[in-house]
Amino acid sequence: MNNQKIVVTGIGVYSAVGNNRQEFWHGLTNGVSGADEIAAFDASDHKCRVAAEIKQFAPERYLSNKRIRRMARFSQLASCAALQAVDDAGLELERENRARVGCVIGSAAGDYEHLEAQYRTLVEKGPGFGNPLAVPKIIPNMSSANVGIDLGIHGPNLGMVTACASGAHAIAIAATLLRAGGADVMLAGGSESTITPLVVDAYACMGVLTARNDNPGEASRPFDTDRDGFVIGEGAAVLVLETEAHARARGAEPLAVFAGSGMTTDAYSIAIPEPDGRWAAAAIQSALAEAGLNAEAVGYINAHGTSTKANDRIETLAVKSALGDHAYRVPISSNKSMIGHTLGAAGAVEAAATVLAVHSGVLPPTINYRTPDPDCDLDVIPNEAREQRVTAAISNSFGFGGQNCVLTFTRA
Repeated sequence: MNNQKIVVTGIGVYSAVGNNRQEFWHGLTNGVSGADEIAAFDASDHKCRVAAEIKQFAPERYLSNKRIRRMARFSQLASCAALQAVDDAGLELERENRARVGCVIGSAAGDYEHLEAQYRTLVEKGPGFGNPLAVPKIIPNMSSANVGIDLGIHGPNLGMVTACASGAHAIAIAATLLRAGGADVMLAGGSESTITPLVVDAYACMGVLTARNDNPGEASRPFDTDRDGFVIGEGAAVLVLETEAHARARGAEPLAVFAGSGMTTDAYSIAIPEPDGRWAAAAIQSALAEAGLNAEAVGYINAHGTSTKANDRIETLAVKSALGDHAYRVPISSNKSMIGHTLGAAGAVEAAATVLAVHSGVLPPTINYRTPDPDCDLDVIPNEAREQRVTAAISNSFGFGGQNCVLTFTRA
């Protein structure tokens, strides 16, 4: 069963630059920034006051009012993205064996909005005044559980929590389940919505958020020498993965092939990447090995590219270590320059972008790139998208704690 080819047949996505596949891709390829002043709460006294928030999210398009009331925003985003993806794939669930359709969704944090609100209620009113649905709203696995409920699917259902690699790990594990024969179709991706006072302040206290509050659209500057931290974002993406045989049987047209994944652990620090990028490089090499590809086959890299000093420098080292001299010939770009860092959703949202790059022959840019950094000396596709057909591309995701996941996609 391990030699089964896995294909991507549908994408659902919500981001700061668009609320479906078409809007998202238009925003990325046109270099649109989704960053602005924080609207979710009054951030006037915060060190960082900018974020990349989703605009005009309308869960009622897919969910009943009762379902919306029972779900946190990150779960709503996951379910709506999954339902979008099913439509995009032309997947008729009523014709499927629903015990053979599953999902894996990554969410690093869960629902901090209700967590913070419930704590305030406890402090202000004392015990006994909490919301009975608080726990089912807050815990991270509810993004995956709610997708199962809203789609009525009964196959494997897993929540993935590996910090900023959660969405990528979800896709890798879903593909593993498909290859093992555990399902015919898997909905896989990530969802995150944690633009709250506690989370924004906590990241600011770590020193990883940008302090460029005067010009939000230019605040995220991956690989630029003047980068000073990431813009926090929210988003969700779900990919429909299925065996090629299943897709062919129902007449589906694949967007791309999921060719392989590589997963390693730095085992170095709870927050700082291993300084030489050794284990990130190993994840890249493992992803290529599983796909049966050599370094020269890589035509595009969708970078983790957070816009922090350490991450971008170390990721550059990792790419050079993994690909050798070919690293200088491979275009690499960071979607986070436009959509911010969507944390647990990042690996999935950026995997969606990687699939669309392979499918369309257009590579999205790294915007806000002004001053080259000698430590980040690769081709970062500065400021404007590039038309370039590629056969294979990789997507890098590196999470706190040193949890690394790299995905490989090839042209269908």
